[in-house]
Amino acid sequence: MKLTRHSANPILSPNPKNEWESLVTCNPGVWYEEGKFHMLYRAAGADTEHVIRLGLAISNDGVNFERVSSEPVFSPVPGYPDGGCVEDPRIVKFDDDFYITYAFRPFPPGQYWNFAHDVVNRPPQGEHAPVFMKENMGNSGLMRTKDFRTFERLGRITDSHLDDRDVILFPEKINGKYVLMHRPKQYVGENYGVKHPSIWLKFSDDLLDWQGKESHLLITGIDGTWEEKIGGATPPLRTKDGWLTLYHGVDNGGSGYYRVGALLLDLEDPLKIIGRTRDFILEPETDWEMKGYYNGCVFPTGNIIVDDTLYVYYGAADKYVCLATCPVQELVDFIKNNNK
Repeated sequence: MKLTRHSANPILSPNPKNEWESLVTCNPGVWYEEGKFHMLYRAAGADTEHVIRLGLAISNDGVNFERVSSEPVFSPVPGYPDGGCVEDPRIVKFDDDFYITYAFRPFPPGQYWNFAHDVVNRPPQGEHAPVFMKENMGNSGLMRTKDFRTFERLGRITDSHLDDRDVILFPEKINGKYVLMHRPKQYVGENYGVKHPSIWLKFSDDLLDWQGKESHLLITGIDGTWEEKIGGATPPLRTKDGWLTLYHGVDNGGSGYYRVGALLLDLEDPLKIIGRTRDFILEPETDWEMKGYYNGCVFPTGNIIVDDTLYVYYGAADKYVCLATCPVQELVDFIKNNNK
């Protein structure tokens, strides 16, 4: 089974009229409520520092999005931990508030497509500077909003000395605990029982209290396949059969393409895997997925269910926003049957 691309792709493209989003619009978080689709998207301009911000677009049909402003709605604040970039939002809702996990760095990453993979600018630092500053390391934070226009920074939710991104909250408590998915790159080797950075879960009594909590291995990559390197993609969605969540996989030894797989997790014990796709359900194929600032990349960060259809919003080649869909029950059944 494969996800079906929408014929209107890409549904959001860089806007040359606004300098801050003239080069990049990708990796969106999306929320649907009361007939409206709200999209927070990652955006950047042509500056050599490559400052990354978030813009907002709204749609009535999930396809045709209108930007709400000529300005970003959320930006890095120099001098703060997220002073260099804010990116890759994942959205859940508790009470009347939207809680959004996002990745950040203390300094802008620079035009990373001109560097080696996973290399960013590292401004000179003193001997005693924290590793977070020395390495311009990717961390993850939590923010809160009611309207997607004004935001409260709640703070860092990952350890400062770990490159820990693809951090995603489950949308409800499970057995009285909040649940967080993350991918700390340094959790590899004999002490962790994995060869490659993997997906882990944490449990907490408080949405902001994650540091120091034990990480439990969920899945790891598989040598020699499309998913040697993996990471969480989209917020889990409750279905009658389990938590449906997407993840990305990269074949480190091959093309380096980013592809998409899916998991089905037990509703009461998310560490129990009901099913996992053996093959990818989306891979880069089109021009806008193959040609950009990371060639050969499909990277989902938002998904919603509307009228029994799964909408998957993904970044394409680190340049565009695209949409793919499928009947949600068809995907759930495929995962369950494919795992037998």
